[in-house]
Amino acid sequence: MHRHINITLPDETIELIDQVVDKGDSPEETLRDRSRFINEAVQYYIAEKALVNLREQLKEGAIQRAERDLGLVEEWFDLEEELWHKNEK
Repeated sequence: MHRHINITLPDETIELIDQVVDKGDSPEETLRDRSRFINEAVQYYIAEKALVNLREQLKEGAIQRAERDLGLVEEWFDLEEELWHKNEK
C-alpha cells in the first residue's frame, strides 16, 4: 500500500537526488523514481539510527556490568587473599 504525501525540500536537495536518480522518460516516471529513492533513503536512515541506538544500549549495559563486576571483585579480594595465604602455609 502506498500513500501520497506532499513534502517540501530545498532545491539543493532535489538537485542531489536528481544526480543519483535515473531520469524517467516522463515527469511522472521521474517523480516515481524520486519517490522510490526517498523511500529507500528514509528506510536506510531509520535502520542506521536503530543500529546506533542498539550499539549505545549495548555499550551502556557493558559498562554497567563491568562496574558491577569490579565491585564484586573488590568485595571478595580481601577474603581470597586471606585464603590464599592460609593455603600457602
